[in-house]
Amino acid sequence: MKHVLSRRDFLEAAVAAGTAAAGIGAVSGQKMVLAKEPRSANEKLNLAVIGVAARGEANLNGVSSENIVVLCDIDDRRLNAAGSKFPNAKRVFDFREALEVPHLDGLVCSTPDHTHAIVVAAALKKGLPVYCEKPLTHSVWESRQLRKLNAAARVPTQMGNQIHAEANYRRVVEIIRAGTIGSVNRVHVWLGSGVQSFPAVKTSDPPAYVHYDQWIGPAPYRPFSETHFHFNWRYWWDFGGGQLGDFGCHFMDLPFWALELGAPTSVAAIGEKGHDGDNECPMRMRVEYKFPARGDMPPVHLTWSHGGWMPEGAEVYKMGSAVLFEGTDGRLIADYGTHKLFMQEGKTAAPVKPWIENSVAGHHAEWLTAIRTNGSTSSHFEYGGNLTEAVLLGNVSYRAGTPIAWDTKAFKTDSANADAYLKREYRPGWSI
Repeated sequence: MKHVLSRRDFLEAAVAAGTAAAGIGAVSGQKMVLAKEPRSANEKLNLAVIGVAARGEANLNGVSSENIVVLCDIDDRRLNAAGSKFPNAKRVFDFREALEVPHLDGLVCSTPDHTHAIVVAAALKKGLPVYCEKPLTHSVWESRQLRKLNAAARVPTQMGNQIHAEANYRRVVEIIRAGTIGSVNRVHVWLGSGVQSFPAVKTSDPPAYVHYDQWIGPAPYRPFSETHFHFNWRYWWDFGGGQLGDFGCHFMDLPFWALELGAPTSVAAIGEKGHDGDNECPMRMRVEYKFPARGDMPPVHLTWSHGGWMPEGAEVYKMGSAVLFEGTDGRLIADYGTHKLFMQEGKTAAPVKPWIENSVAGHHAEWLTAIRTNGSTSSHFEYGGNLTEAVLLGNVSYRAGTPIAWDTKAFKTDSANADAYLKREYRPGWSI
């Protein structure tokens, strides 16, 4: 279950001698031609925020400089706590009621994964700019639908993979694209943590302050249990995507950006539950992604690992979670905030002049600025949707129990069993 990294002795010596590269930087996003007139920089935007606690609270804080006109959450306690900070905002538990508030300029979606697409699609159909937490959707099919709606709406969008706006990722992209480590055809991505384990599920009536049917939304109905509710929903296929779904769009973002990756041609996943709990997502997982050549760039083999699995020899880097690029002239390893270069013997790293603009005020501000200027963002829904589709194909392969070949144009695999996991039937009354 391990992949051997060549020249282990070289690596150990290189790690001892390696130095962190400095840097700061941001990308230009998709080019859009929008219909609305640019707004004054001083004009506050009227925003709806759907999901107001946990990641929702962080996103609400990220846009708190604007006019928060409506707050939405299925948990009345969380909703009232957020509402106390924004007393002029209307409070609702149904996002559809939030979308009926007049004169909205944008919507922030921070619901659990299984309702992202439902909320975002409704907003895009109304022509509203949208900020949505990662992963963009719960299923591969949903991501493809939002990419289509995004192209038709022509409004500023941003997926919430917030590290994309940080300086470190931008410097790594510049170094890789400058050819500093040569041609890259191998990438390892590993995440140290695994999936939380739950004992036997105990069901109960939902708390009086929770609008549980609204929370279930399009997912198959199951009785309320704390094991699959706030935060814990991430580890159940009905609502989340495990650690791959939770962190894939953060860590795999870096190779997707640096190597300009598109859709994979094949995906093969294995995993282990590693616990006795009832939740379905695996504690440990490895996914092998194969990407085709892009122009003069070679094909790429990317391996994702989590739950303690990592490439053999990677322990010398002493990084619990990281992205490792292997090039013909050297290697580069990075996490959220640092990166280091290790050049092959006889190779030197020439300085790389920064060319990606810095994100002046962060991921949320990028989106707000794009609304005001009819501009774009660095992780718009076309980019974020492409990344999400690839990430979630790992879960498709794991759940189907088979490697898959992926035909992105035909939107199908070579396995009828796997195709069944690209999309699911929604509960009656729910649709995109």
